[in-house]
Amino acid sequence: MGRAGLDAKLFGTIWSWAKQEGIPTRPREWRAKHPDTPYGQEAQAFMQRYKHDLLEQGLKLTPAVKDHIAMRLGFARRLKQCLRPVKTTLHILEIDWAPWMERIMLYYYYPEKLDTAPAWTHQLGEILVACEQLEAYSNHRRGKDYYARTEESFQAAFSYLRQLTKQHIVSQEVFRTICRLTREGQFTTILRQARGGTLSPAEQRYLTSVAA
Repeated sequence: MGRAGLDAKLFGTIWSWAKQEGIPTRPREWRAKHPDTPYGQEAQAFMQRYKHDLLEQGLKLTPAVKDHIAMRLGFARRLKQCLRPVKTTLHILEIDWAPWMERIMLYYYYPEKLDTAPAWTHQLGEILVACEQLEAYSNHRRGKDYYARTEESFQAAFSYLRQLTKQHIVSQEVFRTICRLTREGQFTTILRQARGGTLSPAEQRYLTSVAA
């Protein structure tokens, strides 16, 4: 839902440039580098600091550009806006919405929101992040659209998951379980779809032997 209204080319232009320049692209990373930024104002701080650099990239701070910056650095506020009509629909369908559901959706960008949450809620956030990132790093179309990547690899995907364990975003228990389920073939279908429908023999061998 945080990607509602995504213009893939515009999103990729902004964030591939930011990544190339070593600019933090997530709220937690921005706050680590710029601790003086008021909480929740990361997108505004980014625009203020880099508006001239963005202009040099041909990116004037139009409403569309600001919105695509908010998809990353203003994710919490933007998600809340996108959730309003969804919650209304769920209420009509008599489906209960609980606050923890939004917090686990925000966990990747704002892990601190689960600092005091029950263990089961925190683990759900970790599972969501680990599975989503495994698919994202394996997805050819998404990599091209979002990040201007030309190719993906399962090795890179699991390498990134290992980074998340070192950052304490994903626990070792969740990571080991993801690896085991991958070896057992539980994710093969969705990863094959992420690859566009086929897996090479080398990719299949990697998935059946990936180690935690």
